[in-house]
Amino acid sequence: MMQRYKTKKIYVGNVAVGGDSPISIQSMTYSKTANIPTTIEQIEALMLAGCDIVRVAISDEEDALALRALRPAVNIPLVADIHFRHKLAILATPYVDCIRINPGNIGSKEKIKEVTHICQEYKIPIRIGVNSGSLESQFEQKYGQSSRGMVESALYHISLLEDLGFTEIKVSLKASDVERTLEAYRLLRPLTPYPFHLGVTEAGTLFDSTIKSAMALGGLLLEGIGDTIRVSITGELEKEVEVARAILKFSGRTKEGIYYISCPTCGRIEVDLVEALEKVKSRLTHIKAPLVLSIMGCAVNALGEAKSADLAIAFGHGDGLIIKKGEIVCKLKGDDLIERFILEVEQANQDYFKNKELGQ
Repeated sequence: MMQRYKTKKIYVGNVAVGGDSPISIQSMTYSKTANIPTTIEQIEALMLAGCDIVRVAISDEEDALALRALRPAVNIPLVADIHFRHKLAILATPYVDCIRINPGNIGSKEKIKEVTHICQEYKIPIRIGVNSGSLESQFEQKYGQSSRGMVESALYHISLLEDLGFTEIKVSLKASDVERTLEAYRLLRPLTPYPFHLGVTEAGTLFDSTIKSAMALGGLLLEGIGDTIRVSITGELEKEVEVARAILKFSGRTKEGIYYISCPTCGRIEVDLVEALEKVKSRLTHIKAPLVLSIMGCAVNALGEAKSADLAIAFGHGDGLIIKKGEIVCKLKGDDLIERFILEVEQANQDYFKNKELGQ
């Protein structure tokens, strides 16, 4: 895994983005923002799922003015998502922690200047959110809806903000396919010091988006590119956060939580491994320690995998083994095996944080 690019650190509310900060997870509500009770409900669900920053759509003045009541009702950084009408950004700025503008439709230099000045006044960053499907005409005519066009749009708007003395910037370059997304971020990365927000836009259903996002975001993260991410899914908000967390974990960019190893089903297993794994996972969603757990359906692979796992189960015919750091702890039957395993994981989680406090 490549070393992460060193970028400028900015703050979205109390969440640091860039530099050596942890890679943060973002999502976006789908309610009309002016529907305050529903918007609060969605934000709270995202917070519970582990979201760090939430974006809300500002489609009209009603949405922008609703932020005055929404801001004190939630305890998470808010980003106002602005398209077309720069005046909405001006109305929203006093009540949010970041403004996202789409360079392709925000309008003239004068309009960008107005938005920049109020963001300077309130000391909040601007996200330059380039989308391949809405490039400015001068870039689309020259480059088409290509990664090069996206990069040129981003560079142009970065220079506009810098000319105004504004450098609290983050950038996104989103296409609806993996290839253009990867290429755009790779092209721009060596050309600017600002943090990147990663995402594949309009990525589709849970299945399609998971694959696209894993390929694009996971690939970039492995290359050291990316400071904050969103997985865009047509569906449940919490799934966006769940998939994003998994991508961060499997790309090695976060060490928090459980990393599961489980074998493919085959003729040797003597237990319903799918059911057993779900039982374990459903009981351990709260675990934050970076533990490797191995859940195996027989001893053939289990003993080898258990050597690299913190804790492991090797199921047999009606019973099974619990293995800790490669050493057999006990042999138990049925539900007793899973219950003891849960206890061992809980203890390992406690030990991890106790040792961390002691500096061990």
